[in-house]
Amino acid sequence: MSKANQVTNVVIAGLGGQGAIRISDILSDAAFRVGYDIKKSEIHGMSQRGGSVSSDVRFGPKVYSPMVPPGEADFLIVLHPTQVDNNLHHLRKGGVLITTDLILKEGQDFKDLDADTSNPLTERNCNVCLLGFLSTYLDIDESAWLPAIYDNLPKKVHEQNAAVFEYGRNLRKD
Repeated sequence: MSKANQVTNVVIAGLGGQGAIRISDILSDAAFRVGYDIKKSEIHGMSQRGGSVSSDVRFGPKVYSPMVPPGEADFLIVLHPTQVDNNLHHLRKGGVLITTDLILKEGQDFKDLDADTSNPLTERNCNVCLLGFLSTYLDIDESAWLPAIYDNLPKKVHEQNAAVFEYGRNLRKD
């Protein structure tokens, strides 16, 4: 998304343990690496018990508030199907909704990803896949993403997450 003097608003929502906060950290890091001002906020709730978690990331030439106002998210990433309805109020008219429908076939569960060896997706890294998909819309140079991923994840999962990020980038058809 190219909005030269505007702020880009992203809301990431899911359940505790799905990595919503982690991918908001990676997104913030990548945006910072290309020179954007960034503000980020998080709502953890009952995350340790699988409760709702969300993170707002705002970046642009100058950002004054970390919270995305209701109805102003340019992008909404939802990591669990049960959280879509709870978070749609964030998305602006014409905004982009990114859900696990991109990677889960009908009737498929997250655990099914681990058994499918035809792609690098697993239950634990599908968040990075959706971030890869989001990255195709953003005015953040491709060279900023891998260092941001590497700095926010343990070395033992770098290769796998680089592959799944690229897999997510390739899901965009238009």
